[in-house]
Order: sequence, then structure tokens, then C-alpha cells
Amino acid sequence: MDNPLLDLDGLPPFSRIRPEHVEPAIDRLLAENRTQVDALLQTAGPYTWSNLVEPLEILDDRLGRAWSPVSHLNSVADTPELRDAYNACLPKLSEYATEMGHNERLYRAYKAVADGAEELNPAQRKLLENAVRDFHLSGVDLTPDKKARFKEISQRLSQLSSKFQENVLDATQGWTKRVTDVTLLAGLPQSALDLMRQTAQQREQEGWLLTLEFPAYMPVVTYADDRALRRELYEAFVTRASDQGPNAGRWDNGPVMEEILALRHELILLLGFENYADRSLATKMARSAAEVMTFLQDLASRSKAQGEQELDELRSFAQEQHDLDELQAWDIAYYSEKLRQRRYAISQEELRPYFSAPRVITGLFAVAKRLFGVRITAVDGADTWHPDVSFYEIRDRDGALRGQFYLDLYARPHKRGGAWMDGCIDRMFTTQCDQLPVAYLTCNFSPPVGDRPSLLTHDEVETLFHEFGHGLHHLLTRVDYPAVSGINGVAWDAVELPSQFLENWCWEKPALDLIAAHWESGEPLPDELYTRMRKAKNFQSAMQMLRQLEFALFDFRLHLEYDPARGGRVYDILEQVREQVAVLRPPAFNRFPHGFSHIFGGGYAAGYYSYKWAEVLSADAFSLFEERGIFDPESGRVFMEQILEKGGSADANELFRNFRGREPSIEPLLRHSGIAA
Repeated sequence: MDNPLLDLDGLPPFSRIRPEHVEPAIDRLLAENRTQVDALLQTAGPYTWSNLVEPLEILDDRLGRAWSPVSHLNSVADTPELRDAYNACLPKLSEYATEMGHNERLYRAYKAVADGAEELNPAQRKLLENAVRDFHLSGVDLTPDKKARFKEISQRLSQLSSKFQENVLDATQGWTKRVTDVTLLAGLPQSALDLMRQTAQQREQEGWLLTLEFPAYMPVVTYADDRALRRELYEAFVTRASDQGPNAGRWDNGPVMEEILALRHELILLLGFENYADRSLATKMARSAAEVMTFLQDLASRSKAQGEQELDELRSFAQEQHDLDELQAWDIAYYSEKLRQRRYAISQEELRPYFSAPRVITGLFAVAKRLFGVRITAVDGADTWHPDVSFYEIRDRDGALRGQFYLDLYARPHKRGGAWMDGCIDRMFTTQCDQLPVAYLTCNFSPPVGDRPSLLTHDEVETLFHEFGHGLHHLLTRVDYPAVSGINGVAWDAVELPSQFLENWCWEKPALDLIAAHWESGEPLPDELYTRMRKAKNFQSAMQMLRQLEFALFDFRLHLEYDPARGGRVYDILEQVREQVAVLRPPAFNRFPHGFSHIFGGGYAAGYYSYKWAEVLSADAFSLFEERGIFDPESGRVFMEQILEKGGSADANELFRNFRGREPSIEPLLRHSGIAA
């Protein structure tokens, strides 16, 4: 059988990939890898970079290149057949990874290269340092019986993580509400109504179809005058994949979370850690659990009083202006939007016409060009997984091709919610290989409706800039070895630096002049509208800060304090955290953790604090541009050279100091957030 997943030259042939190709391709590559690893370890004479590490990097890359399109398709074009094929491979890949991590001969070979006298560059040294560390974290030192249990746990955790994501996707897709009387939707902007009608038509239904996909959900809780409707959607959304709500028990992640937490704890005990938080920090910038907790609690204490004040203002406004006796969770977004409009005379909907997706993308590329000297152009004819997907190449100021990327902007059925960047191909330049990086940039914005382009909220513009920042980190790397190129090997609490850094340009008028223009008239964003937008920038910023700190503290404590005798205590710990930082307690039926994919389905376990940690770095990095000009070419050059191009080839603290000339300061973050220090 001709298997496109084994055709590893060039870009993935998405149109040819079928579920039946997946398992045979992975089986073959794993078998070949095992054979070749054994052959490499039989090499007589001393191990070197060229006879051991470089060939292994090539083997890992082959496997990654075959698996990447499969994993991506599983997220953006889910089908039962593909899901089955994907899940069939997870334990095999986990077994292989564990097997390599437990291979003592391989470990000794890497250690020999690391300890040898061979002349190596800093990136090579960092790769070897990480590899030796990761062998220990993978259990190379364990006894045979403990290794066997480690392998079992790793395989099961891989399956559970996938199951968690599937449950969230199925629960999101498993609820809809058809509305035939448009008066029920009073208050919703026309853009939302048009999308709901289009969704209904696509499914051959009359009226308007409400779903739990974010472009449909958010307008309802923000604008719908019908309070019962807001509550209905809120309840359906916050109880997804749980034991509560309209689909209670159907895709319940409760047992999945408990098993994940129990197995993570058992795994780290095998490795000699006291808790999973300590294991998480072994590869991060933060040096201890105490440092993380102090950091989060300090931010919370600085934000709490202002957050309480913001909520009191909202309560008073809702009571005095709208006769609302008691503010509930499903009222927050609705009355916050009314207060924002009253105070600043501005709304996301008023801004939407100025942020058509085509214009924003053109402007985003123009910002990147002015900052980093790169030129981005569309490439026709690329093989993609959906007609909405576009493909681009990025070249530097010398005209040299640096990388390529896919852009998939719009929400649709069978596509996982949220926004993310992922690597398709890693940069690699060796004696045998010449390979440029390729990235996937994925969002879930409202699609075009009829002849009208997709019109983004300013929040969505920020999201796009955020993911593009990750993309530049992957694409502009100058590091030649996949294990430390792009975002690979970057400390997880530093990986959000480029993404959050780039968000700042969404608020600066010279950048907005490149991004924003009325989709019909071409009129730039009026100065007066911009002024109102800036004034509203820090509206309820302390409440937003506290919400993120709630997620971060909950995640960290969940993994720091796990006790096998007591189980996960998911909601006990969440309640304790809320007691400390929350200004508004959600209703008892809220099951937020059941959909917290970052920590149960992604890579952020005991690491969600990274968003705030990296936000300190990004705010401080941007403060240099505030001092020198937001398009200062010298500052852009140094950021590209010290952060984007270096990838994971050096310590994150060192790279930040090289860029900023000092240790990071928390003050710019507080200032940017409008929170008094």
C-alpha cells in the first residue's frame, strides 16, 4: 500500500492521508527506529556527535514528521475512524519513548558524548545537557520492575489525556439549541445572529442554531437580554464533560481526572520526587515550588482589593441601572459589557468592522516586517485539510527562506476549540539533512458569513498575534538541531514570552494603523475610537488577573498537595483557592476543571502559572520598546537574535538578560494591567 505518511519529503500530503494509513506507518517507523538505534549502539570506538547524536536526531525527526499531521488532523478534522487510528498509536508511541528513556546503553552513550573532549557548540552542549537530564526524568536509573511500571503508567496517561480531550470535544458538539423566534435572541449583535442562522442552514435546519463553540457561546452570555437564555448556555458550557448539566454523566471527565492525578503521583514517586509540582519544575525557569507559590500569591495580594472594588462597581451598576437584585455568574459578561459601554462608550462589536480577518492578517505581517525585517507572502497550491486553510512563507531581510506556515482561522464542527501553534516540521541542518521549519497556526474565529469577511473582536486580534508570536519562535530559529530549535527545549515558563510580547502591538496606534481599516469603507480606526479603546484597556483588569491566578494556583496546588489516601480533592482545593483569590464564587454546578484541557489534556500540568510568569517577562521586554519606540529596529533585531533565533539552545534566564540587560522586573506587568503596585 502506498502510504503518504511515509513520504517524508516536503510538506504533508493532507489530501491523501487516510485513517488506515496511520497505524501501519507508525508501526513501520518504530520498528525501523528500534533497529537503527541498536545498530548505532553497536558502533565500535568512542561515541561522537556525528556517529550517535546526529543520526538519532534524524530518526526522531522522521517519526515526528509522520506523527505531526496525524495529531494535527485529530485536532482539526476529527472523525471516528481517525480518532480510533490516533488512539491505537498513542500507547505504541508512549512505549517507544519510555523504552528509549530506559535504555541504559543509550544513556551511557549520550553521557560519553557529553563528557568527552569533542569540540561542540553551545546548542550541541545544551541538547546533550537536556538529554542527560531527561534520561533521569524518564526513569533510566530505575530497577527493572519499576521501569515496567513506569512504562505502564506512561502509556495509560497518554490514553487518558486523549480521552479527556475527546470528552470535551464530544460534549461541546453534543449540545445545541434551535431558536425559531428571533425575539428570544434580543440584544445579540447582527454578526452573531448571522452566524447562528448560517450554522442552522449548514445543518439543514430552520431558524437560528446556538452551539457551545466559542463564537456562538460568547455573544449569548455577553449580549443576550434574556437572562434565562444566558443561564441555559452558561450552565451547558461550564458543565461540559461532567456529572452536572444537560448532558450529566454522558462524557464525564471526573474519573479521568482522578486517574490522571493518581498516576502522575505514582510516576513521580518512582522517580524520587515528593510531588508532581517538583517534577514539573525540573525543566522550568522557576527554581522551586515555594518560589512559584510566592510569585502567584504576591500577584493575588496586589490585585485582590482592586478586584473586589471592580466587582462592587459592577454589582452597584447592575442594581442601580438595571434593577438586578443579585449578580450571578451568567450575568457577569452581560452587565460588564453594559458598564464598559456606559463608562467608555465602546464595545467589541463597535470595533469589529475595523478588524476584518484579511486586513488583520496583512497588518500582522506588516508589523512583523517592521519589527524583525521579515517578509511574509501567501503560497498558492498547498495541500491542506480544509478549503479555509491558507499557506505562507517567511523570508528574512536578505530574501532567504526561513520557514512556512499553515493558517486555519475559523471555528467549524469536528475541530477542537481554542487557539494554538504547533510544529509541523522542525528546523534541522546536518551533514545529511537540510530542513526548514513549518508551523500550524490554529484559531476558532467566526467564519465569513455570506459575502462579508470574518470580522474579529479586538480580543481575537490579540489571540491571533499571540499564536503568531509562538509561530515566529518556531519559524525564525537559527538552531540546527530539532531538540533545541524553535520552541523545543525552551523552559515551559518562558515559552509564552514571544507570544504575549507580540500582543502589545495590538494596542499601539502606529501598529493599529497597519491592522485596522473598516471592511467596507477602508476608513482607518478613528482617533476618537482608539482613545476610547485605550481608556477601556484595563477595564476589570484586576478581576481578569485574579481569574488567571485562580487557574494557576488551583493547578499548582492540585499537583503539589496530592495525597493518594485522599484522592485528587479537585473541588476541595478549588474551593480553597477561590476562598483566597476569587471575588465572585461561581454556582455549585460549575465544573470548570472537567474542561481544563491545559492541565489534563495538554502540557501545562503544574505549569499553568507559566502564563503569568512569562507575562512578567513579556511586559518587561515590551517596556524597552516603550522607551525606544515600538518599531525601534535595533530593539527588534536584538529580540530576534537573543530570543526568537536562539530557541531552546541556551538557558531562558540568560537569554532574557542578554536581551534586556538585567533581571526581569514585575513592575511593567502591574503598570500595563493598571494595577497599583
